[in-house]
Amino acid sequence: MVIVAVVMTAIISPIVTTIYRPARKFTPYKRRTIQRTKPDGEFRVLVCIHTPRNVPTIINLLDASHPTKKSPICTYVLHLVELTGRASAMLIVHNTRKSGRPALNRTQAQSDHIINAFENFEQHSGFVSVNPLTAVSPYSTMHEDICNVAEDKRVALIIVPFHKQQTVDGGMEATNPAFRTINQNVLANAPCSVGILVDRGLSGSTRLAANQIAHHVAVLFFGGPDDREALAYGWRMCEHSGVNLTVLRFIVGENAVEPPVAEARRNPSQREMLTVATETDRERQLDEDYINAFRARTMDDSSVVYDEKVVNHGEETVAAIRSVDPMHDLFIVGRGQGLISPVTAGLTDWSECPELGAIGDLLASSDFAATYSVLVVQQYVGIEGLGDGTAGTPDSPNRQHEQQIEFGNRRPPPQPPRGQAFFQPQP
Repeated sequence: MVIVAVVMTAIISPIVTTIYRPARKFTPYKRRTIQRTKPDGEFRVLVCIHTPRNVPTIINLLDASHPTKKSPICTYVLHLVELTGRASAMLIVHNTRKSGRPALNRTQAQSDHIINAFENFEQHSGFVSVNPLTAVSPYSTMHEDICNVAEDKRVALIIVPFHKQQTVDGGMEATNPAFRTINQNVLANAPCSVGILVDRGLSGSTRLAANQIAHHVAVLFFGGPDDREALAYGWRMCEHSGVNLTVLRFIVGENAVEPPVAEARRNPSQREMLTVATETDRERQLDEDYINAFRARTMDDSSVVYDEKVVNHGEETVAAIRSVDPMHDLFIVGRGQGLISPVTAGLTDWSECPELGAIGDLLASSDFAATYSVLVVQQYVGIEGLGDGTAGTPDSPNRQHEQQIEFGNRRPPPQPPRGQAFFQPQP
């Protein structure tokens, strides 16, 4: 019996190891940002929905994202439902085909409404696939469901609704404080880029033809990885025949007071200051290279307008933003986490929602114009050292040769590893 047990163990162990690979879930993938997504490859997006009110603007945003035969959009729609009266959380994968069964409760009715809306969008848009899911979990751990789905589906962008909604008089009011906590935790732990959508309506666009829309999109570029990601999204949109894009780049003027590179550090050493200065120079060069590439590719496109504004301080920045043509119905801005610049100096002093960054918070504030939506983008920056990202897609044979990396949106100051950064609602 002992010999049989030893033989069976020797045979079964390698078989189980071969078939069951728990580490497979954490296999790295390289298409974690919009900027790294191939122009002729699939664009994977995870959109999060709290209520059916979030649906119209998100659908119009996806419609403006230029799905094509060469670059279709694979959309994962995650309906977020608070866990009440159940012992454990659930993740429900829906069949997009209508079952014909009546809804058993309000939550299921909302899910059906959301699924029907996206299914209709899928049928009429072309080159868009919709995969609906429902996450039922406590608000305190809901960000884990979002991040797990994003990593499992290998998406490049997560879109979450802002925790405030527009009121009848044009102001912004909070719907549920827990939504803000979810967004903060997603920003800290996401395995890919994240966009927070401030919804002031994007459904006012006029249909030009069967598959054409008319949107005026503005990208505000200050520099840094988040702004490059915002420009990458705008760049993708401008390929759509019904989208007009304006890129406004802010340049530091001669009279600006440059803040010290290590202002946020206490008693910085010379080595630390040198490191930060070198990183700043590197980021500036990346900004220049990306802007030059964008201008070279779009110089003959009449639907794209590029402009530069020289500003010396935050007040001039606010004035320049207010001068942007009010015809725009969508602003795309980078979150600007870790960015130290005189053109945004002082803007964070009265910031209500730091998770939007200085510029995003300004555009989302109630005292600013209330005629456009805002998408605040944070680029995933935890993939340095993996090359140019031309391999290792979800279905790529090169995936098996990739090396394990540590996930997380790492920024100065460093974020804790995924699963440890955690925000609690304020009392």
